[in-house]
Amino acid sequence: MSVMPIRGNMQRRPFLAPIGLALLSALAAMLAVAAIAWLLLTAGSTTIVIVRHAEVAQNGTADPPLSADGQARAALLARMFGDPRLPDHIDAIYVSPALRNRSTAEPLAARLGITPTVAPQDDPRALARRILHQHRGGRILVVGHSDTVPAIIAALSGRRDIPPIRPDEYDAMYIIAVPLVGQADLLSLRY
Repeated sequence: MSVMPIRGNMQRRPFLAPIGLALLSALAAMLAVAAIAWLLLTAGSTTIVIVRHAEVAQNGTADPPLSADGQARAALLARMFGDPRLPDHIDAIYVSPALRNRSTAEPLAARLGITPTVAPQDDPRALARRILHQHRGGRILVVGHSDTVPAIIAALSGRRDIPPIRPDEYDAMYIIAVPLVGQADLLSLRY
């Protein structure tokens, strides 16, 4: 009995099958890694808006209320971030125990139906960890003081070049976007 050889395109090459399977497996693995990397990089960032309390009345008390200019600035902050119909409005508000900080956040909190969290700001790293842990992917407002705002910004952004806030400076606003992976972005504005 004689065996006829298979000619042309009909000839089998079984030694190429393992190479083809290895290439397909490598391609599938690269696509999976690319998909995971894309998901991590495009995951929602946590956005933190940081302001100093608004202008205070010069009445000689240790915990002064807001002045008329301060009340106007607090109302402006509420108009800027206080539309509850928008899906991306402020989710949480952090203030220090001081009356001026609570009063700065009050109009915005009332518009959004949020109860501000009163948190000490003497440990900015602990405050940053708390915000990022409890509000991952959210939008948070922090109302600080002239001496705490730069330290809070540094704790959230990792930047150390934040200039001090002048005693008469009430219009500075800092927006920090902290991604799940990568470095935080910092935007400085006046309002």
